[in-house]
Amino acid sequence: MECLGLGSSGPRIATLQRELRRRGFDPGEFDGQFGRGTDAALRAFQRRVGLTADGLVGPNTVAALKMPSVISNITLHDILPMFPGTPQVNTQFHLPFVLKALLDAELADKSMLLVALGTIRAEAASFQPVEEMVSPLNTSAGGHPFDEYDNRRDLGNLGAPDGERFKGRGFVQLTGRANYQLFSKVIGLGQLLVDDPDRAIDPEIAAMLLAAFLKDKEDPIRRALKEQDRAGVRKLVNGGNHGLEDFEDVLQRGQLLVPDEVRVQMV
Repeated sequence: MECLGLGSSGPRIATLQRELRRRGFDPGEFDGQFGRGTDAALRAFQRRVGLTADGLVGPNTVAALKMPSVISNITLHDILPMFPGTPQVNTQFHLPFVLKALLDAELADKSMLLVALGTIRAEAASFQPVEEMVSPLNTSAGGHPFDEYDNRRDLGNLGAPDGERFKGRGFVQLTGRANYQLFSKVIGLGQLLVDDPDRAIDPEIAAMLLAAFLKDKEDPIRRALKEQDRAGVRKLVNGGNHGLEDFEDVLQRGQLLVPDEVRVQMV
């Protein structure tokens, strides 16, 4: 999803303006036009929260505007060593969404937190919801982007442009029409993600999807963890072993870094 900035317009700008006003930064009229007033309000907000005041609505700015009020004994000091090379600011603004989603799904214990973090490391190591990129795994030589997915009946796709429309997105890489349809309902959004698939990289929605995936496989995941079968856990979430080394690294480091009793609550 592209960054929004001066000159952009549409419903997303109107939402931005409402969020800025809610946070105490006056953009002027809620007119859906990214003008000078919105630009000034956004830059002031970015300075307040410690982001670069560039006037662009990137992933961290979106997360900062929507960030839930969560308190936990899980700190950045605990998490950062599990994500070497990941900018601290990304984790700072996205971790609260993950903690809230796990709390809401009754998965806010050490074992499931580490599975969630391991999944993020394996699939979205930047600790931001991401979109799948074009690669030989999803696009044929000379074909249009994601054409290998277009007719994947196992993904519920019905032909072009379903491959690109329902490509992988989020912390857990939601992929395929069937999964967008199913998990949109599971997290209480009806058909929203089918109608607007890009919403899957909204930080709140991406965290809810991650928690929903884990909740769907909670019992077998816990059994595999009890048997020390980390590859089995990864397969339950991913369907294969992609990112297994990163996943296992998080689970191993996390045993020492994360308190045995995880505490998360909303304020």
